[in-house]
Amino acid sequence: MSTNNTNKGTVASSTVTRDLRELDVKTDNIYESLVIMSKRANQISNNIKEELHQKLSEFASANDNLEEVFENREQIEISKHYEKLPKPTLVAVQEFLEDKVYYRNPSKEV
Repeated sequence: MSTNNTNKGTVASSTVTRDLRELDVKTDNIYESLVIMSKRANQISNNIKEELHQKLSEFASANDNLEEVFENREQIEISKHYEKLPKPTLVAVQEFLEDKVYYRNPSKEV
């Protein structure tokens, strides 16, 4: 499961009520659709977490003192930016509904 371009700008920032009949159209199985979206949400979450850790690691130093931790505005701004991003589950559902997620089921291919 992957997608080349995640457009986080069009994803709702809060919970959205969904019609379950929309979710199983592509797979003919609601549970399979949910597994696909769940796995994609985990991928997105891991990517965001890795990206955040990379950016915050630039601020890490061997001799952190308490004053530096509270005064680092750049670090706070980076964290706030990531807090404002839509939740990975919302992004995954939107990508699934827009056919932006590649998936396959080997058991159906036999």
